[in-house]
Amino acid sequence: MGGTFTDLAAVDGEGRVVIAKCASTPRDPSEGLMEGLGLLASELGLDLPALLARTEAIVHGTTVATNALLEKKGARVGLLTTEGHRDVIEMREGLKDDRYNLRMPPPVPLVPRARRLGVRERMRFDGTVAMPLAAASLDAAIRRLETARVDSVAICYLHSYRNPRHEIETGRAIARRLPRAYVSLSSEVLPQIKEYERVWTTVVNAYVGPALTRYLARLAAELRARGYRGDVLIMQSHGGVAPVRESARLAAGAVLSGPAGGVAAGRYAARLLGEGNLVTFDMGGTSTDIALLQRGEPQLTGEKRVGLARVALPALDIHTLGAGGGSIAWVDPGRILHVGPESAGADPGPACYAKGGTRATVTDANLVLGYLDPRNFLGGRIALDADAANRAVAEVARRLGTSLLTAAEGVSRVVNTNMAEGIKIVSVRRGVDPRRFALVAFGGAAGLHVTEVARLLEIRRVVVPSVAAVLSAWGMLATDLRHELVRSHVSEVGSLTAPGLRRLFAQLERQGRKRLGRFDGPIRVHRSLDMRYGEQIFEIQVPLDGVELGSPALMTEIADRFHTQHEALYAYSAAGQEVVIVNARVAVVGELPVLPAQTAAASARATVGPARRRVWLGDWIEVPVYRMDALPAGHEVKGPAVFESATTTVLVREGERVTITPHGWLDIRIG
Repeated sequence: MGGTFTDLAAVDGEGRVVIAKCASTPRDPSEGLMEGLGLLASELGLDLPALLARTEAIVHGTTVATNALLEKKGARVGLLTTEGHRDVIEMREGLKDDRYNLRMPPPVPLVPRARRLGVRERMRFDGTVAMPLAAASLDAAIRRLETARVDSVAICYLHSYRNPRHEIETGRAIARRLPRAYVSLSSEVLPQIKEYERVWTTVVNAYVGPALTRYLARLAAELRARGYRGDVLIMQSHGGVAPVRESARLAAGAVLSGPAGGVAAGRYAARLLGEGNLVTFDMGGTSTDIALLQRGEPQLTGEKRVGLARVALPALDIHTLGAGGGSIAWVDPGRILHVGPESAGADPGPACYAKGGTRATVTDANLVLGYLDPRNFLGGRIALDADAANRAVAEVARRLGTSLLTAAEGVSRVVNTNMAEGIKIVSVRRGVDPRRFALVAFGGAAGLHVTEVARLLEIRRVVVPSVAAVLSAWGMLATDLRHELVRSHVSEVGSLTAPGLRRLFAQLERQGRKRLGRFDGPIRVHRSLDMRYGEQIFEIQVPLDGVELGSPALMTEIADRFHTQHEALYAYSAAGQEVVIVNARVAVVGELPVLPAQTAAASARATVGPARRRVWLGDWIEVPVYRMDALPAGHEVKGPAVFESATTTVLVREGERVTITPHGWLDIRIG
């Protein structure tokens, strides 16, 4: 579910894909989801109960947690922490987002100071008790939380990642006194060193947890009432899926649930294309999400910020821009054209939706330029108002002092430049040359912009899947059950023994397998370490895939791998310096059945002659318009041309050549 549209994809055992798309319903997201399921059933010639009765599993990417955080509509949270440490979340790390802005007000924390309470207790860094948990102090703090009528409680004591006993005792006391409160323990949410990140992540979990729990419970009840008896799996920020119960417990893990599906689709697309180096480019109605895949795998990070909040749980490294089909074009007092980040959203939407919107958007500009067929938007379910789009863009032209078509071209050019800069952030700024990558475009708006974005970056290959408009939903069906576990264990490599490290990994693996529950499919385990040189204050993650834990030279191999990784990232290493292990990480992956891929031969109808349409490409020219599902594998088309499906439009310009892949995708080579 996105900010503008809700996307659905159904896949059967032979790989046949049926898709549907409908407007999102921000007030109650489940309404849009049920409407979309009804449309999906209609596409299959069924009613909704019949579809759900035949469905084995539903995978759901939700923006409920994200929206609660960004819109500051989460729970009323109380924070219990070690006495003397209640201001960590407000002091932050001592830096301002804009350090030279002397008038910049400090951000307002999610938990006000009156609901941040210190409790008399203290653990040492090694997990031994320095001060026992004081019952009187805890009782007084709980009474104040009762008076404050909190919905949720975050508990984060100093060094609880080494010994969670005091947090567990506090959680039990809260459950007795405030039985309706949602409780988050930092030792369960993020049991790792670095107090600031641990406090923030625990608070975020408590802040979004009640809203996500209510939504998932309501959704599960509605599906059951309509006859669904299978599993509901929730997309997680790290790119895997988890059952509803686990998702409600670790709500902060679903903060990036929506865009994660697009990266999962990118991973699957890399296998189908035989192309490991990809940039995923997901341009929807509200935003554009960009991620980098190297050797077929995305990057994970533990340093994501969502608005003000810091979430240190493992998450796919996705860069999000306020650039989408609904992004609003505006002119500043200096007569400079801007596009976004404000969006018209689903309601009222772009001016051409005729739902009350009057401000020009990217979609309005594309309609003015002739790129969209006003009678065939969303398969003809929505008729676009070309006159309203002209009026909205004409107002931008008036403020710029230019013509209607020049203003529309300007909107397209500005948004393309913004998105190209976003791709540079995930590639060039990290020492990666984007020219060595292919661009995989999806989302309803991407097809009209992707080749121009590629030209700005000198990328030569663009791929547009046949289900591009709903690829994030389709990609979620290609994910696995996944649980990420971490344990802080600060030690120099020379001081930690190989048996001690093996025991640590074994403990984490047992926890992960326990969370998989009754899963009886194949299981993969990925291990990694967060490591640094002794004098550094930051760590890098070093994967241990391919390292034999039983090797007699295990610790030496780990140190060598760290030096190699550091050299690759920062162009230097210091082999003579002591290497420090900070965190051990284990990902336990339960492999779900492989998503079958539909081939063009199975879906392509007999090729028919293309229709024609006038589009503006520096001048009005008439170009052929092809139906994407009517082209057989191997068919070639030279640009300029337009490719249309019920849910997306792709514009191919002069000098670009399209080949239909065996799966019916557009493989565009840019001259």
